[in-house]
Order: sequence, then structure tokens, then C-alpha cells
Amino acid sequence: MRAPRRRLSLVPGVHRATHRIGLWLEGASPPLGVTQGEAHLLAHLAEEGPSAVGALHRAFAHKRSSLTSFLDRLEARGYVERGPNPSDRRSFLVSLTAEGGAAAARVHRRLEALETAALQRHGARELQAFRAVLRALERAAVEPEAPAARRRRSPPP
Repeated sequence: MRAPRRRLSLVPGVHRATHRIGLWLEGASPPLGVTQGEAHLLAHLAEEGPSAVGALHRAFAHKRSSLTSFLDRLEARGYVERGPNPSDRRSFLVSLTAEGGAAAARVHRRLEALETAALQRHGARELQAFRAVLRALERAAVEPEAPAARRRRSPPP
């Protein structure tokens, strides 16, 4: 008989919220014309300015092939351009074009409205605690598994 498991309390809510944010972006009127992944990249570039591809990879933790696909599509639409990174010849710098800046502003306004609506009834302390939990969840998802957890899943000798 299997041991009872503790019910998940964080991951399902984060998963649902992420999925609903994607649906909410897709339902924009007028349509944004970009996927959720592309929208988040545009919003990031709007806030951070030109970014190295490596910095985008660290910010979003996409597979490198997925990030390249997002950037290829945004570049094909004329929203971003990739050029040599003046501070590191081995990498590329991704910048918004004028058209991309306008698209990024639309995405950012949409995300800002969602965030504002979600935070209306919550104070600074709650937001600080929520951010701490999100950081902890993110760290736990990239840290190596505990040795005991790995041993439990290993096949018997």
C-alpha cells in the first residue's frame, strides 16, 4: 500500500496562474499577435533594454532552442534585431526595433493592468512574502535533488 502523500499547496496554483496569464494575453483586444513566450520577452526588453541572449536565457530559463525560436519569430516580424554585443564579442545583443517597442508597450500595458488588478487588495508585506515564496520555489526547482530523493527512485541493485 502506498503511503499517503501531502497535497500540493503551491505548484498547482502557480501552474494555473501561469496558464491563465497566457490565456489572458491571448484574449487581448485588439489581439497582441504574439505568443505568451514572445510577449514575456517583449515585456522584459521593454523594462530592461537591450539584453544579451545569455541574459535572456537566465531570465526565462527557456531551452536554448526555444529561446532561439522565439527570437527568430520576433525578428521575422521586425520586432527585435540581434547584433554583436559590444561588451562580449562571443554573444549577441537583442534590441527592440521601433515597431517592436510599440508591440512591447502594448504587452507591458496589458501585463501591468493584470498585475494592478491582482494586487489591489494586498499590502506591501503580503507582496514581499509572496515574492519570497516565488524565489524559494524557483530556487528549489533548479537546485539538485536531495540525495535521499534520488535514492528512493533508483532501481534496487
